[in-house]
Amino acid sequence: MLIRLAAAESFIITRMSENYTATEGQQILQRIERWARSVGFQGLGVSDVDLHQAEHYLQAWLAKGFHGEMGFMEKHGSKRTHPEELVEGTLRVISVRMDYWPGEAAEPWQVLEDSEKGFVSRYALGRDYHKLMRKRLARLAQKMEKELGPMGYRVFTDSAPVMEKALAEKAGVGWIGKHSNVLSREHGSYFFLGEIYTDLPLPLTEATTAHCGSCTACLDICPTQAIVAPYQVDARRCISYLTIELRGSIPEEFRPMMGNRIYGCDDCQLVCPWNKYAQSTSEPDYLPREGLDAPQLVDLFNWDEATFLNRLEGSPIRRIGYECWLRNIAVALGNADSSPVVIAALQQKQNHTSTLVREHVIWALAQHGLS
Repeated sequence: MLIRLAAAESFIITRMSENYTATEGQQILQRIERWARSVGFQGLGVSDVDLHQAEHYLQAWLAKGFHGEMGFMEKHGSKRTHPEELVEGTLRVISVRMDYWPGEAAEPWQVLEDSEKGFVSRYALGRDYHKLMRKRLARLAQKMEKELGPMGYRVFTDSAPVMEKALAEKAGVGWIGKHSNVLSREHGSYFFLGEIYTDLPLPLTEATTAHCGSCTACLDICPTQAIVAPYQVDARRCISYLTIELRGSIPEEFRPMMGNRIYGCDDCQLVCPWNKYAQSTSEPDYLPREGLDAPQLVDLFNWDEATFLNRLEGSPIRRIGYECWLRNIAVALGNADSSPVVIAALQQKQNHTSTLVREHVIWALAQHGLS
């Protein structure tokens, strides 16, 4: 056995083996949890690499075409559901949680009810979480390597073929709710996930039980009825997919249902009873920038591309590009209450150079009785 107690709660580890006692395993986990909190994570769990149940679910989901144009979901062969194939030698996956709920932001339902304003998913109000999370994960892994001995590892944050929700569920970070988001009884669902694939034989944490019960609030609230059954989301109907992942024309049948949602949709989370326990973020980078928690649609629509790129530097919104930004806002303006300001803003872009933008502007004007 290569673990030996040097002092209370202190280990000297030349290389971990699986021959640790339950007490020693818990002490190792407690230390890793403390290190995780010290770099800004609010929760952590450890799972093995057996994802056969998630693999069956993924294959069935893909077979129904629910992924739409997200071709990356069916690439990479079996690497998505076999962590040891993506990173050779992986024995354990450490899943972490980082809260993003911006407690000081404008009240979401009030924004959604004001047709002059645009709604941006609460996770995207501040800076892009990818770089921040990856840096923190790297710091955690480096701390582990320093304290626990040499290890092979790789960190991920929504950046590779990783079944992050299934892994988080196995690790006990939460359970996958009927809306397909990971839920915690103590923390709701407003958190990002990140992973460390490692070859250390760490002790496993216990998976939690599901607590959605008979609740169907998320299914009932979905504006486009994208949650076609409990735990099944047809991305092709989902407003988050339509405004973020889809690069072409938004199907006309869904445009009226989108309301003023211009980047993502949080309805299924906003209505979830467990989110009364959501924790406000302690990360300044996740707080609203550029007034995106309650922006005026016309103001955003009037941004030129240089302004779009400048104002949204470091924002996750930037990745959809200026053309899709205008497309989304045009739909929201089509759903807005008619006013001279709204109509004038649309008419100014009626002859936009982008075919995609023109199509959605023409549709929006038609909603106001103009051709």
